[in-house]
Amino acid sequence: MFRRFLPLVLLFLISACTSEQPQADGAMQEEPAAAMQRSPSFEDAHIFIANLEDGATVSSPFLVEFGLEGMDVVPAGTEQEFSGHHHLLIDLADLPPLDMPMPADSQHVHFGKGQTSVELELAPGQHTLQLILGNHLHIPHDPPVVSEKITVTVQ
Repeated sequence: MFRRFLPLVLLFLISACTSEQPQADGAMQEEPAAAMQRSPSFEDAHIFIANLEDGATVSSPFLVEFGLEGMDVVPAGTEQEFSGHHHLLIDLADLPPLDMPMPADSQHVHFGKGQTSVELELAPGQHTLQLILGNHLHIPHDPPVVSEKITVTVQ
């Protein structure tokens, strides 16, 4: 007898586990499986590249120092209010998605140990640099704490 109701039980369980919400027009829209945990930022927080100005000419390798005011720098995985760790964005036209963990690659460099500087080696030519603070899960804060984008010329 149980086998006869198994398809109905499975259908009920599957429908109960999906996360759908009605839209204004009555259609169903699926919500993300797990809302990403964006942490609040302090309203006056300011992140910046401390030792280089926009238009600087440098020789590779060169030092990039990170500055942060109004929040604390802590290692990745440390869940502490008004804190995070640096991510250096290299040669990106746009910011990464603000509701997802930042990728880790040559254009999204993570400083998960709480580092506040890096010796950077880049090919000769023009490059853009920008900092963004990530929370304990590498997700940008709300609102995001982002530096001005600067351009450097590597000789």
